[in-house]
Amino acid sequence: MKESKSKKPIKATPETSQRREFLKKAGVTTAGAVGAVAAGALAAPYGYAASNPIKWRLQTYSGAPLGAHVIKPQIEAFNKAAHGEMEIELYYADQLVATDELFRAMQNGTIDAVQSDDATMASPVDINVFGGYFPFSTRYSLDLPVLFKYYGLNEIWAEAYGEIEGVEWLGAGAWDPLHIFSKDPIRSLADMKGKRVFGVPTAGKFLSRYGLVPVTLPWDDIEVAIQTGELDGVAWCGFTEAYEVGWADVCNYALLNNVTGAWCGSYFANTKSWEKVSPKLQELFKLSMDSSHYYRQVWYWGGEAKLRVEGKKMELTEIPKGEWDQVVADSSEFWDELASISPRSAKVVQAFKDYSAVMEKAGVPYRY
Repeated sequence: MKESKSKKPIKATPETSQRREFLKKAGVTTAGAVGAVAAGALAAPYGYAASNPIKWRLQTYSGAPLGAHVIKPQIEAFNKAAHGEMEIELYYADQLVATDELFRAMQNGTIDAVQSDDATMASPVDINVFGGYFPFSTRYSLDLPVLFKYYGLNEIWAEAYGEIEGVEWLGAGAWDPLHIFSKDPIRSLADMKGKRVFGVPTAGKFLSRYGLVPVTLPWDDIEVAIQTGELDGVAWCGFTEAYEVGWADVCNYALLNNVTGAWCGSYFANTKSWEKVSPKLQELFKLSMDSSHYYRQVWYWGGEAKLRVEGKKMELTEIPKGEWDQVVADSSEFWDELASISPRSAKVVQAFKDYSAVMEKAGVPYRY
């Protein structure tokens, strides 16, 4: 048997040295490439670590007591679902800027987003008169989202705000109906004359033809203004809000005749702020808006009925049907007046007319 020979070490040659040097360099390059990719991912437009979240400041039209229902649950849910990638700081009426300055403040980036109606925040669009309460355009809160989804208002609002630089319109939803709450009773149209009320612009303009005097004051000053006699009441909301924010404590009477069935409010964002947000978080914010719309639909619908029946703070009054029918008839002339603002405004009014006609023909339970 032959003895096995021991293996001799392989000597390095110029070729093997080159290969080893190449592998060393390749390893370094590969590691560097991985690092560069990771760094690139972190530097990407939507790559935000939990330690460095996107921060927004959003101001709502509402004061804190009402805001606890119309927006706070939404913002808290969004912040939780964003999981550290984004955080929205919520501010209430007039906390950062006056309500009538909201649009400009958002447009110039002082604040990142707004929840308000078009009219109250003085949006520079021809359709702003249809935000808030547009007389007799709706009877129920569900009417409004149907008008936006199926009667062209989504497209009209998107078109109008698409012409304004620096602002994104994100969507609209319905709030409560419009009633008048006052210190002295209103039992006829004549009783409206001279009454100074805090109210939204378009409905206030319409009601002024019956002698009502719309007054604009900071939201937090309203309760004291009614107590001191500076105001005679409010034409701003429904029963649920009046009880929630304390106005039912300083008003003695509630008028059952309502001017419209739902307040029209929207969400807006500064364009640059919106573009810094990833598509995922943009979609999450819109989903949280839908959740807020649903919350309000239920809260207001149940609250209005319950407080009309069980509320004890205000005495209910009503303007006779014959007189109120005249008010409803007068609104048709008012609609046509505002339709003349622009071709786009005319489209909005036509949508209201078309929808109203369908609802009347549909009958119960849509209309009675």
